[in-house]
Amino acid sequence: MSEDMEQLDLLDLFDFPAEPTGPVLNGMYYERSTDMFVSFVLGRRHYEEPAKGCPHLKEWQERIKRERSI
Repeated sequence: MSEDMEQLDLLDLFDFPAEPTGPVLNGMYYERSTDMFVSFVLGRRHYEEPAKGCPHLKEWQERIKRERSI
């Protein structure tokens, strides 16, 4: 190998998104500030449903509010 050759790190040429600082949300959560049930997929907001008039069972709503409130 010639001494004038330089090895390049090709990954330095790309800007990769920063690693998330907190946990990545997946699933259904209750958002207190908006009083809505919110679905997250890989940390991105996917679907929203108002808590008032929610068609899901009351037991499910209470469990989500208690266990997965954000």
